[in-house]
Amino acid sequence: MGVVLVDQVTKAMLLHTLPAKGAAIAVIPGFFDIVHVRNPGGAFGMFAGKSASLRAFFFLAVSGIAAILMTVFYVQIPKRFRWLRAGLALVIGGAVGNLIDRIRFGEVIDFIDLYVGQWHWPAFNVADSAISIGMGIVVLHVLTNRLPE
Repeated sequence: MGVVLVDQVTKAMLLHTLPAKGAAIAVIPGFFDIVHVRNPGGAFGMFAGKSASLRAFFFLAVSGIAAILMTVFYVQIPKRFRWLRAGLALVIGGAVGNLIDRIRFGEVIDFIDLYVGQWHWPAFNVADSAISIGMGIVVLHVLTNRLPE
């Protein structure tokens, strides 16, 4: 729940501070800006060029099903697997945060822009960060064979 709260609060702050799409504030010039970006697609703009109705159906269905399945898996993990539970909680929170955007706006609000010179990482948000960190923890558990039996 914490990830969803932080994600939605930071997005609300962005919309209040930079209401216009494409607006930006340099935080660390040449490295980090706060930007107002709308991502109608998935990770890295996947499916951004597809029709709005296809994107809405696909992303709402996939996000919703994934969040439900991960939650079912989460509640079955023994409490002694704290890191695995934390990783899944981050992924679930991030998925729900972006799902809220898709329901409210039909697209995801991104605002963190990292770059060096002309090399830009695609803009992202708190939910995306939580998903990435959470999946890293889950993958680490799989690779080190530390999964529940």
